[in-house]
Amino acid sequence: MSSDLEEALAALGPVIQSYQSTVDDFDREAARILRVNDTDLRCLETLVDAGDDGITPREIADRLALTTGSVTTMLDRLERVGYLARTPHPSDRRRLIVRPTPRALELIWGIIGPHIAESSAAVAEAFSTAELKIARRFLETVTEVQRSHVSLLRARDALG
Repeated sequence: MSSDLEEALAALGPVIQSYQSTVDDFDREAARILRVNDTDLRCLETLVDAGDDGITPREIADRLALTTGSVTTMLDRLERVGYLARTPHPSDRRRLIVRPTPRALELIWGIIGPHIAESSAAVAEAFSTAELKIARRFLETVTEVQRSHVSLLRARDALG
């Protein structure tokens, strides 16, 4: 590895860490405004990402690495505050589909919409299409490495 590449990689570390800290700060403030905890916020993000089709409680449990019992408790809590609705699965009457309510979507997009708009405008002004394609490839690569290490940590013993 060349010293230029080593230097460039070393310079990325603090920038990535700063970005992650800022994302964590944004999420903490969004959770505060919505009056939910961090795990509930992740659930709401998962529901928004699932789109109109919704998602099953089992899929939520798998994506958030939670037990089905804790997901049920979380869904009960989010349903009580009006952030989600559970409906019967269209093809399997033993299962449920979970979707965010219109109220939840309005509140969530009220928080993230301005951020997305400003970020998009700033990025469009600062980067070419070619640079954005490279940035996307970079982010996809580091995200996949991050996912791999999350899986490793989940499989690791608590004291191991």
